[in-house]
Amino acid sequence: MGINLNDLGFFAAAVEQGGFAAASRRLGLPKSTISKRVAALEEALSVRLIHRTSRSFTLTELGRDFYEHARAALIEAEAAEAVVRRRQAEPSGTVRITASIPVAQLHLADALPRLAQRHPKLLLQLEVTDRFVDVQQEGFDIAVRSHFAPLPDSGLVQRQLQVEPIILVASPDYLARRGEPGSPAGLEHHDALLTAASAATWTLTDTHGARIQVAPSAAMVANESSVLLQAAASGMGVTCLPEQMCHALLASERLVRVLPQWRAGTVTTTLVMPHRRGQLPGVRAVVEFLAERFRQPAATDTAD
Repeated sequence: MGINLNDLGFFAAAVEQGGFAAASRRLGLPKSTISKRVAALEEALSVRLIHRTSRSFTLTELGRDFYEHARAALIEAEAAEAVVRRRQAEPSGTVRITASIPVAQLHLADALPRLAQRHPKLLLQLEVTDRFVDVQQEGFDIAVRSHFAPLPDSGLVQRQLQVEPIILVASPDYLARRGEPGSPAGLEHHDALLTAASAATWTLTDTHGARIQVAPSAAMVANESSVLLQAAASGMGVTCLPEQMCHALLASERLVRVLPQWRAGTVTTTLVMPHRRGQLPGVRAVVEFLAERFRQPAATDTAD
């Protein structure tokens, strides 16, 4: 039969207070209760931990060794309880977040005010930039990154928030003028709005996994997604953008899907953070809020 872990506390209290009477006063329990529990602990271990006489209270050699381990176990138990209580505590303090411009515009601009309302003791600091940010060196708690290829192993905690398709869109007016392509090959007779001059070839995948490359004619190049979105809505050509970015304009029918059974890859949004920062109640609150936010399409969010 194993030992009763509660008895470690009684034993440690007796040792630290120098006897059962002092431990009784410290714990607010009868002296006889503490003495019996320590005796039960000795019986379970089949060893003598304490030499008892009417006038003295001394540890055996084995008792001294056992006390060191018992105290360490109690400290670990207290630390475990503290972790739980910290997580349950009301989030407060400063949380520094960094995100790219598209992520900030599409996902964070409307979400962070609601997060601040939910946790009024949080001070949120958002730095929006498309440059590479060294999260640890620059003192950020959280980075929200959108990427096409897997992120490298940086030693940071990574939590995938979303994987969404990149779709082809154009305005109804443009398609009325130029005709709707019946296949990916038909895109080569259309004007393309590109993210970069080097991205003139699109690799498309259908719902069955078939892949094809097409090279439409470049009509505009911009490395800012919102510019391409508005250019497509104005009738300049076909572009490839993340589905959620197009949601509002698709809903208002200013844009329509082109070749809806095909997509131009996927974009993944991942939250990264240093290990230790993730244990802070404020940081955890932001992480869980963002995870919840990315599970819901932007257009369906409602105020808390």
